[in-house]
Amino acid sequence: MSTSKPQRSMSEIEDIILKKIFLVTLTDSMTNDTRIIYLEMTSAEILSEGHELKLNIDLMERVLVDRLSFNSSSNNSLIEPPFEYLVNVYRRAYDEGKKIANMKDKTVKARMEFVVNQAKKLAVSYVRIHLGNPDMFPDDTRTKSNVSPLLGLIFNEVSSSIDAFGNGTVSGATAPPGFLDELFRDTDYDSMEVILKQLYEDLRGIVLKCSALGNFQQPLRALMYLISFPVGAKGLVNHQWWIPKGAYLNGRVIEMTSILGPFFHVSALPDQSIFKGQPDVGQQCFSESATRRPADLLSAFTTIKTVMNNLYDGLAEVLRLLLKNTSTRENVLQYIAEVINKNASRAHIQVDPISSASSGMFVNLSAVMLRLCEPFLDANSTKKDKIDPKYVFYGSRLDFKELTALHASSEEVTSWLSNNNPSNTSSGENNYSFICECFFMTARVLNLGLLKAFSDFKHLVQDISRSEDSLETLKTMQEQSPSTRVQQEIARVEKEIDSLTQEKLCYEAQILRDGGLLQQALSFYQLMVVWLVGRIGGFKMPLPQPCPMEFACMPEHFVEDVMELLIFASRIPRALDGVKLDEFMNFIIMFMASPEYIRNPYLRAKMVEVLNCWIPRRSGSSSVTSSLFEGHQLSVQYLVKNLLKLYVDIEFTGSHTQFYDKFNIRHNIAELLEYLWQVPVHQNAWKRIAKEEEKGVYLNFLNFLINDSIFLLDESLNKILELKELEAEMSNTVEWEQRPAQERQERTRLFHSQENIIRIDMKLAMEDVSMLAFSTEQITAPFLLPEMVERVASMLNYFLLQLVGPQRKSLSLKDPEKYEFRPKQLLKQIVNIYVNLARGDHENIFPSAITKDGRSYNDQLFTEAANVLRRIGEDPRMIQAFDDLGNKAKAAASEAMDAEAILGDIPDEFLDPIQYTLMKDPVILPSSRMVIDRPVIQRHLLSDPTDPFNRSHLTTDMLIPDTDLKQKIEEFVKSQQRKQHEDLSMQSNSKSSILSPDGTRPLID
Repeated sequence: MSTSKPQRSMSEIEDIILKKIFLVTLTDSMTNDTRIIYLEMTSAEILSEGHELKLNIDLMERVLVDRLSFNSSSNNSLIEPPFEYLVNVYRRAYDEGKKIANMKDKTVKARMEFVVNQAKKLAVSYVRIHLGNPDMFPDDTRTKSNVSPLLGLIFNEVSSSIDAFGNGTVSGATAPPGFLDELFRDTDYDSMEVILKQLYEDLRGIVLKCSALGNFQQPLRALMYLISFPVGAKGLVNHQWWIPKGAYLNGRVIEMTSILGPFFHVSALPDQSIFKGQPDVGQQCFSESATRRPADLLSAFTTIKTVMNNLYDGLAEVLRLLLKNTSTRENVLQYIAEVINKNASRAHIQVDPISSASSGMFVNLSAVMLRLCEPFLDANSTKKDKIDPKYVFYGSRLDFKELTALHASSEEVTSWLSNNNPSNTSSGENNYSFICECFFMTARVLNLGLLKAFSDFKHLVQDISRSEDSLETLKTMQEQSPSTRVQQEIARVEKEIDSLTQEKLCYEAQILRDGGLLQQALSFYQLMVVWLVGRIGGFKMPLPQPCPMEFACMPEHFVEDVMELLIFASRIPRALDGVKLDEFMNFIIMFMASPEYIRNPYLRAKMVEVLNCWIPRRSGSSSVTSSLFEGHQLSVQYLVKNLLKLYVDIEFTGSHTQFYDKFNIRHNIAELLEYLWQVPVHQNAWKRIAKEEEKGVYLNFLNFLINDSIFLLDESLNKILELKELEAEMSNTVEWEQRPAQERQERTRLFHSQENIIRIDMKLAMEDVSMLAFSTEQITAPFLLPEMVERVASMLNYFLLQLVGPQRKSLSLKDPEKYEFRPKQLLKQIVNIYVNLARGDHENIFPSAITKDGRSYNDQLFTEAANVLRRIGEDPRMIQAFDDLGNKAKAAASEAMDAEAILGDIPDEFLDPIQYTLMKDPVILPSSRMVIDRPVIQRHLLSDPTDPFNRSHLTTDMLIPDTDLKQKIEEFVKSQQRKQHEDLSMQSNSKSSILSPDGTRPLID
């Protein structure tokens, strides 16, 4: 008969379990487990106290402290150091807990579960004590690493397929289930403050030199994990490096020293070498890109886009977690505001990389802020009503005061604010909703981040283009006369191009290829335009007058950033797919010709650039953009008119470069107008404007169009002559090679520069003449007005002289197409304009206007031009009409000479002081009191609204008719005509009276 196994008492079971958990014993019994330590001193003390030598819940903390105080250096080398020991105490307690779950005796089971849970709590509590006071217990391993031993456990807790860090982590160590949760959740802040401080500094240190290709994702997940606990969130925002302090604090210091800064610094974008993250993205992915396979480049683009979006999502989640917690929200808003305010200088053209945060940080922050805005980005949602414009004027968190306003001057802004200052501005900060704060912070971040990156990218592309031009020049020189110095310079420029190309491809990878980022930005700015228009009552025309100050005082960059983004996105294939552009179109049409709302003419010109990108044939989204132009109510009603008005306004921008700037802006307007002319509804609108505004904006438009055409053609033809001189120099190889290398390099550069100028000027001139040609098919009346007709005729005569006159052979080029110079096409268009105007000239004033041009008119030019057109096979009907006009002009010239002879010596008071021609409609200028012919002063006022004699302001309606002088002139003309008539009659009578002696024929025939 078998004997049953003796039942253990509750105290025995408790002793056994605690011995297994704590690996200690109170009895000096030999054990096979070398990890178990005999606590001899503790045992003696317990005996002296009259207690049993059994471990129990009451002795638990005492034996734990004794075990932790045990000096391992003179004992068993396998003894674990304090941190690992405590974590494993928890682990063993967890394991024992699983075994206890199978116990049948409920009383024993309940008791043991309580014991095990107390052991776990004790282990966690002493982990906090040990990490907070590392000198309390002996630890020989502590000096080997400066990194918190918790970090390895956290990394393993949050690890994915990405490899764990080797440096500074406990490789392979994992936390027992529930340990970290209990460590961070059930605790007070004071016991965790030091521990969290160390953890955040460790995480910051790991990502400090990380690029997009570095392993930043594990520290980022660790950061997210820590702040998921209230104590972790509080520990982060209370860290002394949450917002660094100090007299020398600047944007770069915040980026590199704040806890979150290095996470935002992780990027693929180029940075100053001393701050650049590793591995070097440009070098690793894009060096010698010209020789790399397209598939490899595509793979690199995809990788960078993916890892950066992981970063954006992670950082957005970090901020979301902190913002949801009311106790940490204010700290987050303060941090973002400090980053913005300390980096305001990033808006400058030249940014100091030592004192300003990197582009990488601000592009990352842009992407994160856009993610935070997502819940309220629907422009049709009522959430936009929470965006309070007073935040710009009275909010104390961000500094808007130094920003240029849309229309108001800084003095006007100050005056308006002082008159409208609400009484509670000092405490007003708390009155703004999170939506409001987030909206304006995002607007500022995008301006300093994503939009600045667009600008940097554009300059990078220009630098590459300039370097490639230099390389081409150097290679040309090397071919003509090889030299070691030039070869070294070629190698240097090639290396520079490779470096710049690496940077360009980094921008492309992180920004241009990220369609999601661009779409989010477009959604934000769609909300921006809807919100801005809401300040003036919504999308409707005409605009209310005067401009509401709330709109006039808004930062100019709010609108400029919209336009820059639209231009940038429009040039990236498929970037606008699915984007609703109607609100943008409405906004542009409303404000492009409204200087009383948007003062800066260059900003209004940017709006035209956007529309230019949307011309259907070039936008890549024809159906989307064509409906904007052809079926859009405001577009049909106002677009042509506003383009013509802006064409005029842009003559005077106030900038020292205004003369040259206007050509680029007008080029964009001209391309748009050419497209709109082909759209019937817009052509009809154009014709209506030409009729209604014949003496207004349309006349001004024609005047500047003619001015530009003359200047551009004249400039390009003169440059052709200079270019031919340079060509002749370079073709004389013997003399050329005798010149110093530096001189040859300078002359070669000048040659390429002249080529570019000719190409640009000629393209613009051809464009202007083309617009005159197609518009005069339908509109002629404004060209034939007294103040305009002679101006038009002079221009056409001048062009004709250049194209078929004596010097035309000196303008011949080997490859005229290369320079956009198409003389046959230009001649045809010039002749078309002549013929179109002659067809509309019902009062027959055009032929005499042609002949009044003493500088260029010659009847032989008409004959020569007609002959050229016949040779190139142009329409005979057009040539015949041109011949007829030439004959009329010739006849008019003859009549003019007769009329001049009739008038004889004209009194000076009847002569126009500028043209020295007989005045027909004299007017007095109110300021200078000079008398001048009305058509002459009207022509002057089209280009310059000032008195030509004293530069005082002058407009057409200020002219005073000189009726007395007009009457005198008319009487003088009649008198001279009568006198001539009488002289002719007398001559006729005297001739008829002198007959031959036989009286049958005149003596003088």
